[in-house]
Amino acid sequence: MSEVRVPGDVFVHLRRARDHADQHYAEPLDLETLAAVAGMSKYHFQRLFTATYGRSPATHLTERRVERAQDLLRATNLTVTEVCHAVGFSSLGSFSSRFRQLVGEPPSAFQRRYAADGAPRIPGCFVFMWGLAERSASQEKAPDQAAS
Repeated sequence: MSEVRVPGDVFVHLRRARDHADQHYAEPLDLETLAAVAGMSKYHFQRLFTATYGRSPATHLTERRVERAQDLLRATNLTVTEVCHAVGFSSLGSFSSRFRQLVGEPPSAFQRRYAADGAPRIPGCFVFMWGLAERSASQEKAPDQAAS
């Protein structure tokens, strides 16, 4: 398959959708939503995103969620189930299988390995209170409204 070069003006739209997925990974995102952010049809968006970044939008989103789950499992005392939901997975089974596929070990083993070193862990209540695990749209709009 030959490499597809995307024009710069189109690349800006793809990057906007990728950045949206990176910032809103914990929300339920689908192909139509990301394509709308890019201002393209979902089929055209899927084709151009995959050609540009070398992976599908769904794969990119899953990888981002697993990366964030690794951060939470390393640094907090949240359970695997809490982490699963905090990063946007709706099923513990699909989260565990994708995590294992990408990281090479189940999330519980990953968490145990980092807990064994005795590093201080952030309490889960603090993580949720300060929105470190998930950010609602109202929290993101609050600074803009305060400036008005």
